[in-house]
Amino acid sequence: MKTTDYDYLIVGQGLAGTALAWHLLEAGKRVLIVNDATLPSASLVAAGIYNPLTGRKLVKTWLADALFPYALKFYHQLEAKLNIRLVYPANIFRPYRSAEEKKNYEHYASEENVAKYIAHPSDNQSANFGINAPFGGLEVTGSGWVDLSALIESSRAEFIKNGQYLENKFDSNDLIISEGSINWKGFSIGKVLFCQGADGRENPLFGWLPFSPVKGQILDATFSNLKTDQIVNQGIFIMPGREADHYRIGATYSWHDLDWNISDDGRTYLEDKLKPLLDGGGYTIRNQQAGLRPASKDRRPLIGMHPEFAAVGLFNGLGTKGVTLGPYFANAFAAYLENGKELIPEVNIDRYFSLYYHY
Repeated sequence: MKTTDYDYLIVGQGLAGTALAWHLLEAGKRVLIVNDATLPSASLVAAGIYNPLTGRKLVKTWLADALFPYALKFYHQLEAKLNIRLVYPANIFRPYRSAEEKKNYEHYASEENVAKYIAHPSDNQSANFGINAPFGGLEVTGSGWVDLSALIESSRAEFIKNGQYLENKFDSNDLIISEGSINWKGFSIGKVLFCQGADGRENPLFGWLPFSPVKGQILDATFSNLKTDQIVNQGIFIMPGREADHYRIGATYSWHDLDWNISDDGRTYLEDKLKPLLDGGGYTIRNQQAGLRPASKDRRPLIGMHPEFAAVGLFNGLGTKGVTLGPYFANAFAAYLENGKELIPEVNIDRYFSLYYHY
């Protein structure tokens, strides 16, 4: 009986494909990653912020107590393996806009499931020189950012070194799917797993899923009068970068003009939000980037196997919180693929199978 050349063919090497590949390789599987590095990638644009409390009411991020510890463990293990830095812990400083907002925030922060993520309320700006915060602010802990560009590029170098990566413009028409086997360009494959981000909308095998990508734009800037090692968040974020005195400003959210092009409107929006946050001093915009976040209609990941082709799967829809969702659900998907451990209903694409049968 002929064995397969690879247990898994992973299509796409953004955050989703990278995290899934590492989990399957850790399980001892033979993996080939196929990726077109000339395509734009949301993972290479994203700020990579992880934040346990979101929104004006400090709502705890979905599954935060499970997602965050697992994701940080995953990234720290890769830091050691690849000899790079990926994780940058940083509290998030949320300036109060008014005395009333201060009162509301302090009320939300007193709730039991939120309080453990609050470092302390602050009436001074000592950690954030150059930020306009006359009412003080709230400091969220357990937060920070992950250098996704370093993750993807260093992982790719390792995959190439080990013969696990192929640079290729993937075409689904090259797949020959038959009962019990998959062939791709002469390779015999056990399962093919699509991790194509926003491009998943164009995949003929999964185009029936309710993808709802969100465009985001980010600015890179330097400031003449700003010093902080925290992430400042008030409508937009100001985040320290890898280089001293370089910051990232973001992000816009748009469900129209779904392309990879930067726009004057995006820059104006971010600058209009930025200026009231600054306590004097100027700034210089060094760069502007745009990306399409791979989100779904219900803002939950899209994970699972095709309703008709049992050896064809999808790992997508990580959206704005992919930096923590990615590692956790890559582990869950690997356990599903290898051990039959069921995916939670909120992420399993079988919740949308009715769309396929009416497609």
